[in-house]
Amino acid sequence: MDIKVRKYTQTDIPIMIEIWNEIVEEGIAFPQEELLTQETGEKFFAEQSYCGVAYDNSNKEILGLYILHPNNVGRCSHICNASYGVLNGYRGNHIGESLVKDCIDVGKKIGFSVLQFNAVVKTNYSARHLYEKLGFIQLGTIKKGFRMKDGSFEDICPYYIEL
Repeated sequence: MDIKVRKYTQTDIPIMIEIWNEIVEEGIAFPQEELLTQETGEKFFAEQSYCGVAYDNSNKEILGLYILHPNNVGRCSHICNASYGVLNGYRGNHIGESLVKDCIDVGKKIGFSVLQFNAVVKTNYSARHLYEKLGFIQLGTIKKGFRMKDGSFEDICPYYIEL
């Protein structure tokens, strides 16, 4: 696989919605509970500061995505937040790493100085390992901060990195 990352286009939206909804339906990572439709997906992705897609350069198939946006407003608007998603059958192929690295570069270019993740689920070991490998710092643990799909609660670990 030859993974590349680029800015999304309108033609990418159906697969982006599919990737996003797959993670929402799993109920173990994203806080959202509502699935995106074509209409809500177009609006959601357009509202972000930036959206990137990872694709296999050999066949142009979209395999992952990220969204990037301010984490807060006003005096904290220099801090951004991001979410990443990779199609289930392609996880473990370093696609997430390509997405996070691109996100860090894009975040710097558009003027953010800190990237913060508010709610990394403690049991999302692959994501946590990747963030720590890339230099993110864990800020602590919030006990029972995430409600899993089955109704149980899991701890969350906020992370950040200076851009």
